[in-house]
Amino acid sequence: MKPGPLNAITDVPGIQVGHFTDLDNLTGVTVIFPQNGAVAGVDVRGSAPGTRETDLLNPVNLVEQVQAVVLSGGSAYGLEAAAGVMRWLEEQGKGYPVGNAVVPIVPAAVIFDLLVGSPTVRPSALYGYQAAQNLKGGPVEQGVVGVGTGARNGGLKGGTGTASLELPGGVVVGAIVAANAYGQAHDPITGELYARFLEQNGEFKLKHPPRPLSAPDYSDLFTTSLVPSNTVIGCVATNARLSKAQAQKVAQMAHDGIARAVFPAHTMFDGDVIFCLATGEVEIAGPAELSRLGAVAADVFARALVHGVLQAYSVGGLVSYRDLYEK
Repeated sequence: MKPGPLNAITDVPGIQVGHFTDLDNLTGVTVIFPQNGAVAGVDVRGSAPGTRETDLLNPVNLVEQVQAVVLSGGSAYGLEAAAGVMRWLEEQGKGYPVGNAVVPIVPAAVIFDLLVGSPTVRPSALYGYQAAQNLKGGPVEQGVVGVGTGARNGGLKGGTGTASLELPGGVVVGAIVAANAYGQAHDPITGELYARFLEQNGEFKLKHPPRPLSAPDYSDLFTTSLVPSNTVIGCVATNARLSKAQAQKVAQMAHDGIARAVFPAHTMFDGDVIFCLATGEVEIAGPAELSRLGAVAADVFARALVHGVLQAYSVGGLVSYRDLYEK
């Protein structure tokens, strides 16, 4: 197995990504668009989630495909961004057919970024519409962009990251992540990335080896004055043919990637949500292949999260990992 040519979610055929970035207020929106629709699943693991249309993805419910997934800053306010994406999709004639009209199906999740930048300027329907207008295939911009613009990961600057992996038989798995965890992506004693064992082709390479810092006091880990202010959200995409139940299983297994990339994971301060999109081009055979797909999704998600941390730069009073450990 190896990363796709772009090492991005857009290595999955038919997947496009659009960002809208508000650097003045440090917030933004990212849209993932399967050009021909996709079967979707979701797994909500965090204790403080902000979501939209996730119940619709339950395998017992009617709609089989979605037209886009929205990842947004702005906490619960940012869910408004999905309305702008719906408007853009309606203009393209894409959605669930209802008579002479269509209803675009656009699940969404948000991160809490109100403590970074402006707390009163949040992603709106206009931000979502502009992100949809920016949809494209090819390389995906990472770091302080889109949903990751105001992200904070482990007290450092977080960001948007992406990664991919090609499996034997033609299956491709990609992920895009807002690295915004309560936990850290690195060992605070050594500076080493927790997920460094997953590195592909030197993708985590630093200019200099990380320098050790002082040992942390783990007794203070959960006794700080922080308010619930974190969430890792993201989307896994694949060209495999999956049912809604299978897509949900892949999303569930992909959460293991958060635990591989940050410590601690899935805390009471996190609202972790992962979507899975399956475009259905490649048939997979049975539970064993589905399990392998889910395991790979976890690794790809972890690598994408690390990219979001590594590609971020210091801004908004937050120091980036590279600035902390490479100077």
